[in-house]
Amino acid sequence: MALFSRDKRPVKRDPGKPAPDPRIYGRHYRGPSPWVWGLIVAVIIGAGVYLAFAKRIPFTSEGFQLNAQFENAATLRETSPVRIAGVNVGKVTKVEREGDTVQVTFSVDEAGQPIHSDATVEIRPRLFLEGNFFLDLDPGSPSAPALDDGGDIPVTQTATAVQIDEVLSALQAPTRKNLQRALSGFGTALTYEPTGADDVGQDPDVAGETGAEALNQSLRYGGPAGRDTAIVNEALLGESGHDLSGLIRAQRVLFGRLEGHETELQGLITNFNVFAGALAAESDNLSETIAELAPTVEEARPSLAALSDALPPFRALAIELTPSIEELPATIDAANPWLAQVRPLLRKSELGGLAQLLRKSTPPLAETTVASKELFTSSEGFARCVTSNLVPTGDIVIDDNGGAYPFGQGAAGVPAGVTNFQEFLSTLVNQAGTGQGFDGNGTYLRVNTGGGSVLSDMAYPPGGFRNDTIFGNTQANVLGTRPTFTSTVPPYRTDVACHTNPLPDVNGTGGTGLPGDVGPAAPATVP
Repeated sequence: MALFSRDKRPVKRDPGKPAPDPRIYGRHYRGPSPWVWGLIVAVIIGAGVYLAFAKRIPFTSEGFQLNAQFENAATLRETSPVRIAGVNVGKVTKVEREGDTVQVTFSVDEAGQPIHSDATVEIRPRLFLEGNFFLDLDPGSPSAPALDDGGDIPVTQTATAVQIDEVLSALQAPTRKNLQRALSGFGTALTYEPTGADDVGQDPDVAGETGAEALNQSLRYGGPAGRDTAIVNEALLGESGHDLSGLIRAQRVLFGRLEGHETELQGLITNFNVFAGALAAESDNLSETIAELAPTVEEARPSLAALSDALPPFRALAIELTPSIEELPATIDAANPWLAQVRPLLRKSELGGLAQLLRKSTPPLAETTVASKELFTSSEGFARCVTSNLVPTGDIVIDDNGGAYPFGQGAAGVPAGVTNFQEFLSTLVNQAGTGQGFDGNGTYLRVNTGGGSVLSDMAYPPGGFRNDTIFGNTQANVLGTRPTFTSTVPPYRTDVACHTNPLPDVNGTGGTGLPGDVGPAAPATVP
């Protein structure tokens, strides 16, 4: 085998030496250079690292994508899944802010298409604890048009999961104070008894009455008014079908006849003007004549007085109508097309059917108005109970030390001067915080008695086999309970109004030695 150097010249080989390895570059191998192989390996490793972190093939499309506007994107991030009915159909590809909103771009594969224009999107947490969110997509109704690639879902069709801090901050101290003021003001508005100065210029029918009493009195007219309205609506329907359309058709005929007698119609208006003027000039004599008809006047006086007041304006109206009468023929011609359109509108399939539905719905509405009187009576009782009992009881300051120190001054670490409702709300907040579980099984409230060297016992009302007493360790001897706890349950009387009950004495005398009180346990051995 002949060997050649790099410049193609033959190389003489010593017969005593072994032949060179033809795989070594430059001796016999004429393949790619080693740096080419190194470059190829580096490119393969770089592509593998990119695919491992990017998780997508470059220079390829994300497929079908949509844009959704959110008021708050929470902790949503790219690559978060998109689900329809719990099934993954895509992922979030971009999250960016646009003004006061956040635009989220996400992809949807063919299994989740089509997406309609009334689709809704909600950001929901994947676990019980916050974080790790996903998009819950509702594709919308099939009757709505489908969205194209790159379509937008407005902010009115999106929602964000409620965060735990939003729940805890919903009833802050100012909000609770405003709610208390609103309830107190509502109760005062219904139960306030007006003074003589307040009744000055007031309607005599409601003078001296509270707001609730006046409101109840006004509802007395609701039933007759609803009944009369139903009668009027029923009368407008006529005695048989198409009565209203027949009336409009007859008016059309009347206006057509008047169109051909413009001169006579003008004379009629003029003569009526003279007649009205004569009545106005002889109003005194007319009043004296009517005064002679005592029985008739007693029944017709209100309407005749109104007619007397209306005649002068009516005369002026007649004078002003004279130019408009000249335009009446042209108006009738212009109204004919409108009448032709109104006639089909008044058929039974259109407004006629609507009138029948209104006829059926009006009596139940009248009955509802009458029945609502009891609702306002109950609302009045509830408002008085809130004003006279619930709010004052909530404002009582609980003395936890039995008078050992004045209100407003507490022992070390013990708050004083706290009202009843504040302690109740603080208990709810503390219970919510204490009962939060840190796993996926839900919330739990774990309660344990305080430790101490004193063994105390208390009667267990449910009782049971060898289970009449419950025990617990306390740090000191129990002096008793306050207010006194007895086994007698207060009577529940529905014939007594809530606001007439006295306020509970939560700071009453403490009980000692009574059934149910807590005390030191007997030295006997506990079985």
